[in-house]
Amino acid sequence: MDLTTASDEDTWTVAGRRFRSRLIVGTGKYKDYALNAAAAEAAGAEIVTVAIRRVNLSDPSQPMLVDYVKPDRFTFLPNTAGCFTGEEAVRTLRLAREAGGWDLVKLEVLADGKTLYPDMEETLRALKLLVAEGFSVMVYCSDDPVYARKLEDAGAVAIMPLGALIGSGLGIQNRLNIHLIVDQAKVPVLVDAGVGTASDAAVAMELGCDGVLMNTAIAEARDPVRMARAMKHAVIAGREAYLAGRMPKRLYAAPSSPLSGLI
Repeated sequence: MDLTTASDEDTWTVAGRRFRSRLIVGTGKYKDYALNAAAAEAAGAEIVTVAIRRVNLSDPSQPMLVDYVKPDRFTFLPNTAGCFTGEEAVRTLRLAREAGGWDLVKLEVLADGKTLYPDMEETLRALKLLVAEGFSVMVYCSDDPVYARKLEDAGAVAIMPLGALIGSGLGIQNRLNIHLIVDQAKVPVLVDAGVGTASDAAVAMELGCDGVLMNTAIAEARDPVRMARAMKHAVIAGREAYLAGRMPKRLYAAPSSPLSGLI
């Protein structure tokens, strides 16, 4: 990794596409599309996730996402939110490619409706099908370093381990596993799910993640636009801290000033 400053030149790349912003935001749970668009702008996001099964992209008689969150301003990342089988997920992304020509996609296959935890066996199976069809797949997954490696070996262009359950706002529950995933990965790693506030986003970046994806933390804040700005700064601060290299942790105190030459 090129340890430059987190400036405009500190970019990251996925599937050959280069981005400056390391904060990806969702397009669900907002009061309306106008607020969604304002939050995405405040976040400085360049990528927005789009739940193909839930967002109106084609019915002009109803408010349409693309009238507010403009495809020429943001990279749309179609996802398979709400899919519980590999077949559902693959079918959904095929429709997305037909509708918008999208081939950079986010795969998530859920195990159950209560935890929304990823079904990793189905996820891996769906990933292999999608890669064979030419999709560039970013994958929502558990924070299991072994499965993360399997996903990368199967062709995932980014690994997206959960920090905590989707929509829980609990923050990163297993920092060690996230660190292990980052340490072994040769593709971008982005924490996806569980972020609740700015400090959670900063922690993800301090662990060396390439980015953070969030939706509920912004959409369900009392002031979503202000929270989006906070998340933008948190991601930048966490990235800067990671690049700077934190001081070592010590069991005992160490004086801030030298003890030699005291008066």
